[in-house]
Amino acid sequence: MQFLFQHDLNPPGDLDQALDEFWRTQRAAAIAEEKGPATWGEAVELPPPTAEEAAVRVFADPLIRGTLEHRNEADEVIKKHAKNWELHRMAAVDRNILRLAIYEMLHRDDIPPVVSINEAVDVAKKFSTQDSGKFVNGILDKVKGELLRPARVVQ
Repeated sequence: MQFLFQHDLNPPGDLDQALDEFWRTQRAAAIAEEKGPATWGEAVELPPPTAEEAAVRVFADPLIRGTLEHRNEADEVIKKHAKNWELHRMAAVDRNILRLAIYEMLHRDDIPPVVSINEAVDVAKKFSTQDSGKFVNGILDKVKGELLRPARVVQ
């Protein structure tokens, strides 16, 4: 979600390089939080990624890339269901939560649609506005109603 938000507001020239930098900074931030803040201007030597960090990236990278690859399609779905809302006027967090969830619902048969909706609503409640959970749920529920696959099982 964080990368999609960042990409939406400041698209990088090189996606691979931007993803590498994103994951590096996420690790650096986590290590700094664990060991205390780094000194400004001092290079921080990061240890190799842990198995858990590598697994997160292996799971998340295809979601990020897929969402970006199908962004225009997701945007059309959002516009169709978001009555009286223009895409650029939506909160950027909400817009990117919707894009990710719609990508999962339309293109990832290994993720049940209800899981995508529940995760999206939880992220919206935590990181966006007071009404974002309801807004995201409303749009994704409409998308779920148009799916040609079961909402609760993996195909």
